[in-house]
Amino acid sequence: MEIRSRMRQVPLRLAAGPFLLHAGADKLATEDEERAKRLHAFASATYPVLARVEPRVFVRLLGTAEVALGVALLVPIVRGRLAGLALSAFSAGLLGLYLRTPGMRRQGSLRPTAEGTALAKDVWLLGIGLALATDKKRRRADGAR
Repeated sequence: MEIRSRMRQVPLRLAAGPFLLHAGADKLATEDEERAKRLHAFASATYPVLARVEPRVFVRLLGTAEVALGVALLVPIVRGRLAGLALSAFSAGLLGLYLRTPGMRRQGSLRPTAEGTALAKDVWLLGIGLALATDKKRRRADGAR
């Protein structure tokens, strides 16, 4: 039944949605040019294509993406599968920063350094995204969907 599937998703959506909404709103409210430059430089070092984007524009786009994801997770009309796919893609990008940035992991390990912990914890966002994206409706005994 559709309502059971949606109810199963509530804890996942409530764990990630407000977190992303707050993180995005914080980025959109920032007027700190130095913070924008630091975030941009960090992301550009791992994803060189981002170097073409101005730091303030990058932070505004990142903040907008986080707010949009947070809202998608909190608004029940957005299907769990769609919200989960979007969250999975976003968090995979964050984990890419963790995996590809020198100094984030201990030598020869996936375990984070002190500097890498802030990014390594984003694995829970990927887990939530995948859980939402793969959640299927249960079939009734008569075979109806």
